[in-house]
Order: sequence, then structure tokens, then C-alpha cells
Amino acid sequence: MKTIYHKADTRGNANHGWLKSRHTFSFANYYNPERMNFGVLRVLNDDIVSESQGFGSHPHRDMEIISIPLEGDLKHKDNMGNETIIKAGDIQVMSAGTGVMHSEFNNNPDQPVKFLQIWVIPNKMNVTPRYGQITVADHAKPNDFQQIVSPNKDDEGVWIHQDAWFHLAKFDQGIAKEYKVKKEGNGVYVFILEGKAKIGDQVLDKRDGLGISDTDSFKLEALENSEILLMEVPMSLPQ
Repeated sequence: MKTIYHKADTRGNANHGWLKSRHTFSFANYYNPERMNFGVLRVLNDDIVSESQGFGSHPHRDMEIISIPLEGDLKHKDNMGNETIIKAGDIQVMSAGTGVMHSEFNNNPDQPVKFLQIWVIPNKMNVTPRYGQITVADHAKPNDFQQIVSPNKDDEGVWIHQDAWFHLAKFDQGIAKEYKVKKEGNGVYVFILEGKAKIGDQVLDKRDGLGISDTDSFKLEALENSEILLMEVPMSLPQ
């Protein structure tokens, strides 16, 4: 098993006043040649947007974009006709494909909104742009791996154009479970949202990340009550 450890405070740091963001991988003005991606996982941004502020309309293409709100309400609007609000417990996906314009704003006048912005390189380019949103909180699975993203339209969670599976794990202290990789050759990037966990000999604190590859399974143990995001992705970039 190969691992790569990213301590929380080693992430890129951007402060634009209205936006504070930590970048696990190179993004915008943060460039680190040793942190370009983990397989097809290209962007993992930990964003805080001030009250009533946000990202004006801007373009994307040929990327699977997943948003996971952690606190507050995020208003989304795009040129496909979608105008929605997502909040903690929701998962949003946008297949940018041939091109899409969208905006994201904090819908709260009295508190910041916190969310993860995740980009996955797709296995199909130039697809028809698509939007999807679900509420996973309605199907919460305590002390288990709850699937929130998959490659399959009929599976649990939202689906994307990539052989990738994301899971949320809300574990009580002392819970340990084995994660089995779903596709040979995939790796898993583990990101601690809250609490503290252990994989092998590596202890992970809040907002630490650990990339795991060259294994078909590993054990995850919660050292405290924890919420953990697991992102299983192909390690080879599309040709």
C-alpha cells in the first residue's frame, strides 16, 4: 500500500476577503508541482464565503464538479435553467461537458457558507452538460460508508462520468471498518471533515488528507467521533 499524507496546514491558502479557501491541490494562484492531483481527483477546495457574497457567473467545461455544503445555504444558478439552494446534507454535481456557465452565492445574510468544491477529470469529453442534486441526509447511515457519488445512474447518490465512488463516513469513537476498493487500480483520497481517525500507523486530524493506492482494501478507525469523506478515483489520467 502506498500513501501520501497532506497535513491540513500545508494546503494552499487564499484570502480574498469575501472568500477564504484552502487548496489541497494546485489551484488559481496556488501552484505546487508535487500537488497537482491525486489520480483524476484534480481539485479539493475547502471554501468559506462571506454573507451574501459569492462567485459571479463563470464558465467550466470537461470537468465533473461536485459541491458538498458543510454549513449554511449555497445558491446555484446556471445557463441550463437551474436555480437551486443546497445546504448541509445535500450533494450537488455538474457535468460541465461542452460548456456551462454558473454562479454560486451565499444565500444567508447573517452567516458564512462553508462548502467543499471538488473537481474530477471525466472519462468522457464533450458530453452534454448536466446538473444533479440529492439530499443524502434523508438516508444517513451512521457508522457505515454512505455512498454519495458513483459512475452509475441507478446507484445511490449522484453519478458522474468517471469510475469513481465517494462515501461519507460518520463514525462514533472506536468504530473501525474496512473499506474495499471497488475497481482494481483505483486509489482513495481520505479527507477528515471532523474529528480524528487512523489508517495503518497514520493518525489524521481535522482537514488532513491521505491518498491511498496500490491496495484493494484498508481499515479506517475513528479515534474520536468523526465525519470523513472518502473519494475513490482512477489513478491513471485519461489519454
